[in-house]
Amino acid sequence: MTTTQIILLIATYFGLLILISYFTGKKSDNDSFFKGNKQSPWYVVAFGMIGASLSGVTFISVPGWIETSQFSYMQMVFGYIIGYAVIGLVLLPLYYKLNLTSIYTYLETRFGKYAYKTGASFFLISRVIGASFRLFLVANVLQIILFDDLGIQFWQTVTITILLIWVYTFKSGIKTIVWTDTLQTLFMLIAVGVTIYFVSNELNLNGKSTLGFVLDNDFSKMFFFDDVKAGNYFWKQFLSGAFIAIVMTGLDQDMMQKNLTCKTLKDAQKNIFWFTIVLVVVNFIFLSLGLLLTVYAQQNGIDAHKDQLFPILAKEHFGAGVFIFFLLGLIAAAYSSADSALTSLTTSFSIDILDIEKKYNAKKQIAIRKQIHILISVVLIFVIIAFKYLLKDASVVAKLFKFAGYTYGPLLGLYAFGLFTKWNVKDKLVPIIAILAPILSYFITVNSVKWFGFEFGFFILILNGFLTFLGLLLIKTKS
Repeated sequence: MTTTQIILLIATYFGLLILISYFTGKKSDNDSFFKGNKQSPWYVVAFGMIGASLSGVTFISVPGWIETSQFSYMQMVFGYIIGYAVIGLVLLPLYYKLNLTSIYTYLETRFGKYAYKTGASFFLISRVIGASFRLFLVANVLQIILFDDLGIQFWQTVTITILLIWVYTFKSGIKTIVWTDTLQTLFMLIAVGVTIYFVSNELNLNGKSTLGFVLDNDFSKMFFFDDVKAGNYFWKQFLSGAFIAIVMTGLDQDMMQKNLTCKTLKDAQKNIFWFTIVLVVVNFIFLSLGLLLTVYAQQNGIDAHKDQLFPILAKEHFGAGVFIFFLLGLIAAAYSSADSALTSLTTSFSIDILDIEKKYNAKKQIAIRKQIHILISVVLIFVIIAFKYLLKDASVVAKLFKFAGYTYGPLLGLYAFGLFTKWNVKDKLVPIIAILAPILSYFITVNSVKWFGFEFGFFILILNGFLTFLGLLLIKTKS
């Protein structure tokens, strides 16, 4: 596939996104940008959330995990089911009852201004880093397969990437993203299906025997109960999955902003429950793809591992047809996550940090929101470029979940304390607790193997949330 053909493919793809943005952006205002005018069909939101939840990290990193981790990731995915049940039955009713635009407004009504600003700030840090992780991975792949040949440097690739997102989100925000995510999820799933079909044929498998081949292969070992101290121990990953779903979806403005565009609470709950079922199936499909790719590489003596496995095979060994779908799927997976991240960051900074709804009239709010949208775009560019020099090893997905354990832990502790106790706290001390808990968590985890012979792995999230909860107990008040 020539460079010109790749550029034409990408241009056509973004032309579709901009076209969707044009039709959804008519008569748009802040209510459109932040809430989608509360008119999103639940089934459209549910389907689009698949792409936003998986992202380019899943598209690239999860298949590359198989060689070293087998299907252990499914233990975490099964934990998601519990987490999404909590979101649908506990958090969504709360958010709809309070009619929230930013979900962190709850912390202000429950504890006070400092808790509110702390929660929003941790989300901003979490989402900036998380979105940058995801976009870094995709920008790296685009650099290798396209922009290096054109003499374009990495910082230019990143700038182009963010600029394209800004172009189709700056006007209508979440109202546009609900529909663009649907298109992007479709492209991503088609790409995975086409690749599985091609590799199965190369391995002389048909549709029925492909599933049997996957389930019978040693790489598909899914449950690990042998070593309670290991990072892949079942209950450790299962519980981590439940809490990761709660914090990275239920306590995340990015993911919840889509749900809050549904017309009613019942629609939002239907969205979450159907989304959960599909997400489990799709993750299994991604792992199956990873197994097939790993076996293919081993049988053909191809030196491709971790995050490089899928890109190298797609570009150098599967032919132009599969590579086209790979490229479309990669871009779709990346942008379905990144565009909503940019919008939710703009929403949270505008409403939670600057209080634009309380301080300014509608016209001024729109002007400020547009400025913040540009500012957040610039911040993402600089953070992604910084990762080029900081990330040297390991799959990006592993780094993402470990980082999430530190940044989302305080949010988990705050919401758990707010929902399951009736105590108030000394509001001004909340930021101190929220900062100390991740620091103490890190100190414990780096010494846990030496002290206890225990590896926390993704369990760090639960430890961090627990320490935050304990800290809040120490500063509780009687009233």
